[in-house]
Amino acid sequence: MKYLFIVVSLLIGTVSFAQTDQEKAQANNPLAKITAFNLQQYYAPNLTGNDEATSSTYWLRYAKPTGRVLWRASLPFSTYSNPETGISSSGLGDFDLFAAYLAVSKPTLSFGIGPSVSAPTATHSTLGTGNWTLGAAAVAFASVSPQFQTGGLVIWRTDVGGDMNREEVNILAFQPFAFWQVGNGVYFRSAPTWNFNLEKGTYNVPLGVGLGKVIKIKKTVCNFFIEPQYSVLHYGDNQPLFQLYSALNMQF
Repeated sequence: MKYLFIVVSLLIGTVSFAQTDQEKAQANNPLAKITAFNLQQYYAPNLTGNDEATSSTYWLRYAKPTGRVLWRASLPFSTYSNPETGISSSGLGDFDLFAAYLAVSKPTLSFGIGPSVSAPTATHSTLGTGNWTLGAAAVAFASVSPQFQTGGLVIWRTDVGGDMNREEVNILAFQPFAFWQVGNGVYFRSAPTWNFNLEKGTYNVPLGVGLGKVIKIKKTVCNFFIEPQYSVLHYGDNQPLFQLYSALNMQF
């Protein structure tokens, strides 16, 4: 599998099984009290600072509810190449864990808040921070109607230990999202992630519109999507000018 979005594009629209309006609406809910596994990819063919620089990151994400706490573990596998500097690396990134306390968990509204931590598991210095980081995250998801859902994720983390020779970490990320169901499990979506490095003063604010499809195979709800994203505001090197966000999400 070279690029996840190729697989997703072949699968969207080829299979259709019955699913309820609630299942279609909850397929994009990051706080759904359901065991889930996600395979996501961000592919950026050009980065600021050098048009020939590229990056690609696969995220393996697993979510598991235990009582009123939803655990979400994420592990990235990244590839980065910059012909100008001669730097090329491929391997694991930093492991990420978020424990969301579900303060509100209703079919029409979900809200979770809790600690977020990352471990310096990157196999190359360009793929991770080299530090343990700790912070907090909050997520809200509202099903306004069977056709429209919206919400957002905000996360902040700073370094609490690790390699003293590496740069300090102070990051903020905000991901607004909206989904419009158009029928037969097909939906339009927008879920860009706005990243701010508060330590270095760099940032990237992309916007995007994509297409997804929800299907149900036996008891598993599968969600495929593709979302092109374009940076409308950015500052600093190695910021994606354009990236393709694609995923296969499964709820069991």
